[in-house]
Amino acid sequence: MKAKKPSESLAITTKVVLPNETNTLGKLFGGALLAWMDEIAAVSAHRHAKQVVVTSSVNHVSFDIPVDLGAFVTLEAKVSRAFRSSMEVVIDVSVEDRETGESKMSNQAIYTFVAVNKEGKSVEVPPIEPETEEEQRRYDAALRRKQLSLILAGKMEPDAATELKALFAK
Repeated sequence: MKAKKPSESLAITTKVVLPNETNTLGKLFGGALLAWMDEIAAVSAHRHAKQVVVTSSVNHVSFDIPVDLGAFVTLEAKVSRAFRSSMEVVIDVSVEDRETGESKMSNQAIYTFVAVNKEGKSVEVPPIEPETEEEQRRYDAALRRKQLSLILAGKMEPDAATELKALFAK
């Protein structure tokens, strides 16, 4: 199966924070943002796999700054690494100042998706071939996260986690 570049899975959307998406302080509900991230990440994973994809896990979410009512929120998602049938997708979220047009990072998340056929059985996906230094860093980190996840789930022995062991070897 031919490798694909992360840029081939790029998905971008911009949302406006509306009143029904905010809490009593006028800030975006975390759950609304999670749904937006899941949606854009699914688009990215589908672009990579060209298959139906299902959310397997939410590996990491950061809520670094509150997002105000009326803010313009841009979500960018790209597949950072593909395994046999799963794909890690990194979502970067930025908030645009409506007066200056200046944009700043507000959140980041890492979701994992699995490609499935019509019967719901997992199917193979193409590997990823990073192009930039950042894509390479994300690609390498994805394997460490996968190994840690497998260890925590009891599906891998710690001694077999070569990438994790390399972090602590001196």
